[in-house]
Amino acid sequence: MKYEVTIGIPVYNVERYIRQTMDSVLAQTFPSIEILILDDCGTDGSIGIIGEYQQTHPRGKDIRILHQPHNMGIGEARNRMLAEAQGRYFYSLDADDVIEPSTIELLFNTAQQYQAEIVYGSYDRIFTENGEVVKTVPYPYPHHVFTDEDVYADYVYHVGVQGMNWNYLIDIDVIRRNNLKVTPVGHGYGEDFTFTIDLPTYITRAVLLPDITYHYYIRGVDKHKRKKVLSRRNMTLAVEALNQKKNRRELMCKSYNSKRISILMMLQCSFACEMVGRRDEFDEPFTNREVRDALRHPMSFWQIISSKSGRFHNILYWTFGVVPPFLCAWMLKPMIKRYGVQKVK
Repeated sequence: MKYEVTIGIPVYNVERYIRQTMDSVLAQTFPSIEILILDDCGTDGSIGIIGEYQQTHPRGKDIRILHQPHNMGIGEARNRMLAEAQGRYFYSLDADDVIEPSTIELLFNTAQQYQAEIVYGSYDRIFTENGEVVKTVPYPYPHHVFTDEDVYADYVYHVGVQGMNWNYLIDIDVIRRNNLKVTPVGHGYGEDFTFTIDLPTYITRAVLLPDITYHYYIRGVDKHKRKKVLSRRNMTLAVEALNQKKNRRELMCKSYNSKRISILMMLQCSFACEMVGRRDEFDEPFTNREVRDALRHPMSFWQIISSKSGRFHNILYWTFGVVPPFLCAWMLKPMIKRYGVQKVK
C-alpha cells in the first residue's frame, strides 16, 4: 500500500463548509495519509476550493480527486472510494464535518496496539442555526477491546454503536476480502445502514475509544430535509436491501441474530410507516399489500419465541407480516407519529 491511511471524503455542493473540513484533515498529526476526494458532480465551487489546497498546501500532493461521470449519490461514492483507496486502513469523513488533529494518529496507533480490524472514536453532534452553534451533545463510548469471535457483534446488536459510515478506522482488507459495499438506495433511505448493519459480522478484533475524534454538524434545516415528492423506486430499493440482510441464512445459528433481525425489522417498519403515512407524496403510491409484504419476517413464530433476545419486538413485527393487508396498514397508524412521519404541507 502507498499510504497507511486513506481518508475518503465524498463531495457534493458543500462549498460553504469544505474549507473547515479540509483544514481539519490537513492538520492531522499522522504523516502517511491519502486524502481521497470523490467529486459527485455538484454545481458549486467545492472542487475548485479543493484544487486550491492541492496546488498550494504542503500536503497537497497527498490529495487525489476522483470524478464521477454524473451525480450518482452517496452510496456509489462510498463504494468507489473503498475500491480505489491506496491506504492499508480507511476512514470516512463527510464533507461538512470536522475531525480532531490527532484523530488518525490515535485510531491508527490503537489499531496497531491491539491488531484491531476496526477502531471507533467517540463523537459529538453540533447543532447550528444561522451559522452559530446552539448546542453540542457528546456521544462517548466506553473504552472496550474485543478479541473473541462474535463478541463484538453481540455487543453491537445488544448495546449499539453508531450506524453512520464515519469515525471508524477499518482495515481495508476486511472490506475487500468480503466484498462489502454500500447498497445505493437514495438519500434518506438508510444507505449507510446497508453497510454498517452487517459489518460487525465480519469483525473479530475491535476497539471502542472514549476520545471524541469527530464533530458531526447538524445545520438547522440543511440536514435531513424532507422532499415533497418521494421516490417509489428508492424506497423499493431500500426494502429490497434490508430483505437481503434479513435473509442471511448463515447467521441463523448466531446468538445475536434474533436481535440483529429485530433491528432490521425496526428500520423496515419505519419505512412501512412512510409508505402508509405519506402515501400521497410518493410519485407512485404503495398498496396495502406491498406494505404488508415489506414486513414479512424471516424467522418462524417458533424460532422467535425460542430466541434469547429481541423476542417481544420480533413477535410484533412478525404479526405485521401475516395479517391481511388492510389490517397491517391500520395497525401501523399508531406507530406513524412515533417514527416521526409527517406530511409535508
